[in-house]
Amino acid sequence: LNAKPDGYTIAQFPMGMLRIPHMQKTQWHPLNDFSFILGVSGYTFGFVVKADSPYKSFNEYVDAARKTPGEIDYGSTGNGTSPHLLLEELSGNAKVQFNHIPFKGNADLMQALIGGHVKAASDASGWDKFVDGGQMRLLVTFGDKRTKRWPQVPTAKELGYNVVGNSPYGLVGPKGMDPAVMKTLHDAFKKAMDDPKHVELLDQLNQDAWYRTGEEYATWARETFAKDKQLIERLGLAAK
Repeated sequence: LNAKPDGYTIAQFPMGMLRIPHMQKTQWHPLNDFSFILGVSGYTFGFVVKADSPYKSFNEYVDAARKTPGEIDYGSTGNGTSPHLLLEELSGNAKVQFNHIPFKGNADLMQALIGGHVKAASDASGWDKFVDGGQMRLLVTFGDKRTKRWPQVPTAKELGYNVVGNSPYGLVGPKGMDPAVMKTLHDAFKKAMDDPKHVELLDQLNQDAWYRTGEEYATWARETFAKDKQLIERLGLAAK
């Protein structure tokens, strides 16, 4: 924030930067205090149950929750995280109520699911080894399209829930950067993004490229900031 806007200081801009100001007071504003250079990548989010769960599909899980509102639980990696907000957005669209149980992180969440302490879990792909090892069943993913690694698993979008989320991140610099400097950085990082080694690494991490120009990235940030504000307020997580 205090660096010179000369292009020598840049940072990764995670999704949380657009949510934290809604949930607590900050000394910065995500839309006004940064220069958006380009979007880079996003994560794979999915919803899993134990392999012996009675829910064979995501629709079965939703139907069970609809019959007993607020009783069918799921865990996430914490209040206000992408895995939490994705399910809450979906529940609002589907007019169904889940019982959300927040955990401190992926390790605690996976342990609770394996131990039978929660019925399901919403998380980024920290469940991948459990799914591939047959201990968990992946019911749905939340990307715009099916994943390369689990192509048999439907997306929430194609099931009709109108929810897409990959918690993308990109690169930003201090506000007030020279457009020519931003273009130089954009072009260099875009070339690196297209490098086969980077593409291979993203595949290993269950991530897809999420390329956006600086203008497209800034527009997406504005729209997401406004949308998440409404959801966070509805859930009672907004700063007082």
